[in-house]
Amino acid sequence: EWWAPTCPPFSVSRSTCQSSPWEKRTLRMVGTYVSPVRVYKYPFELVMEAYQLRFPTSPKIPVFLGSEILFEEKSDDGAIHVVERRCKLAVNAPFLVKKVAGVDCLYFMQRNSVDWRERTMKIRAWNETWASRIAVNEECLYRVHPDNPEWTCFEQNGSLEIKSFFGFESLIEKLAMKQYTAQIKNGKEVMEFYIKDILDKGVTYIPPFVDKKEAVEKGEEVGGESKVPVVPDSPKVVKEMSPGSLSCIGERIDSDYIATFLGELDPFQESDLIKFRQGLAANYEGKLPDDTVLLRFLRARDFHLGKSHDMLLRSMAWRKQYQVDRILDTWKPSEPIEQYFCGGWHYEDKDGRPLYVLRVGQMDVKGLLKSIGEGGLLKHLISVEEDGLRRTKEATLSIGKPTCAWTCICDLEGLSMRHLWRPGLKAVYRMMDILKDNYPETLSHMLIVRAPRIFPVLWALVYPFIDPNTRQKIVIYAGNDHQHECGGLSDYVPRGCIPDFLGGPSKCDIPDGGLVPKSLYRQFIEDDADQRFEALYEAASVSKGCPKQVGWMCSIGVVL
Repeated sequence: EWWAPTCPPFSVSRSTCQSSPWEKRTLRMVGTYVSPVRVYKYPFELVMEAYQLRFPTSPKIPVFLGSEILFEEKSDDGAIHVVERRCKLAVNAPFLVKKVAGVDCLYFMQRNSVDWRERTMKIRAWNETWASRIAVNEECLYRVHPDNPEWTCFEQNGSLEIKSFFGFESLIEKLAMKQYTAQIKNGKEVMEFYIKDILDKGVTYIPPFVDKKEAVEKGEEVGGESKVPVVPDSPKVVKEMSPGSLSCIGERIDSDYIATFLGELDPFQESDLIKFRQGLAANYEGKLPDDTVLLRFLRARDFHLGKSHDMLLRSMAWRKQYQVDRILDTWKPSEPIEQYFCGGWHYEDKDGRPLYVLRVGQMDVKGLLKSIGEGGLLKHLISVEEDGLRRTKEATLSIGKPTCAWTCICDLEGLSMRHLWRPGLKAVYRMMDILKDNYPETLSHMLIVRAPRIFPVLWALVYPFIDPNTRQKIVIYAGNDHQHECGGLSDYVPRGCIPDFLGGPSKCDIPDGGLVPKSLYRQFIEDDADQRFEALYEAASVSKGCPKQVGWMCSIGVVL
């Protein structure tokens, strides 16, 4: 952790305007990093002993060339120990950059303050080399786990400001990000290595600090060594983690929780997720979405905090306005949906994700819209999305690995010109926009099978409305290509789960579709009121200190 200042993984902002709580009004390259909480399942004293083994240098950290102690001080009772070091670090940069900069190594100052009574260590580090051009500051903290005194927590904050660097500002930023990504993942492994080295030497317990004067006054023995061994998996268990609630320590997310329920994230993404949650908590009153939702919105906007913030707030306003959180309990599909909507859930794909089967070619979109209206069809699609999110949470718990999306098989057999009904296409476009804005990154793969000759025409109409990230998840099989042993559906779906109408052995219990009888058509659609409401009002999020222009269109004679 001590070397983090050399190459901080900072997301850099160059914006000159402030549109969200995260963007800075500056022309300089400024960034910050916030780490998740790392938990070492060992007592604080043992972790501190392992930490000291990394000095004055460590073969496990090649970038660390050496260090010297400039200042050291202990309190009279030995409870406080302060050490200030000057650390020498290697410069891992192209020859031209080192030649222009005129240095072969970097020097950083580090100040460690250990409080043995409170069982904490605070680390502050800053750069000495190029201090007039680059400002790097870092603060780290080791402390006892609040729920288990036999475990130790580590957390880290850092900031980087590049004022000027001989015209190599962007290159320096990229080098810092690359080196930090490679090194930070090794940080916990280095600490675990030294802890194991201590245990292998037979040191199983290091007694905590005891004030000798206080102990003598109380009549307690001093210097007695406990025989209690260090057990990595302590019987005292931390609060149970679940995908619907943070496993957090203070305001930080536990790194083990991220790996278990959110998947593998690089240091930048972990930092952005923590900053995203902290920013929302500071500027939004009410219950926040869980971390899987935050991560989906971050991914939808390439981890741009400002854009993700605006997108999420619009979605939260939409969910509240239409009571989407209650839709699975309050809304039931009508007869046309139950009999003629050709879609349903069907087992899981090879990675344990929920599998949805949709037979678009057998569906009478015009009949469905005329019988239940655009609002009714949209509600059903929203209920499918909500059900899918529920299933992904269940899959995460059942298979023991993160599952945040699902796979869809889209069968186009039967697709014809009747599916190109213009009002129906417009309604589909509107529904796609709503689902795209409120359910980003919920699709793992879209497997389009039995695409007919008319498909290129339909694809050209729909393609512009599909998010670029979603396009990369679409696989198209023409004719019977999906039945190939190699390169077919079996690459994504277990052979035993492929539906029977696609040549598989599994019976798929979804409606066969067909034309909706005209007797079910309705002349007036009740749900049109919702559509008129959407046309009159637009949900907007306004950040503190940011102006928002609002206009009204009034009829003559109306006084506001």
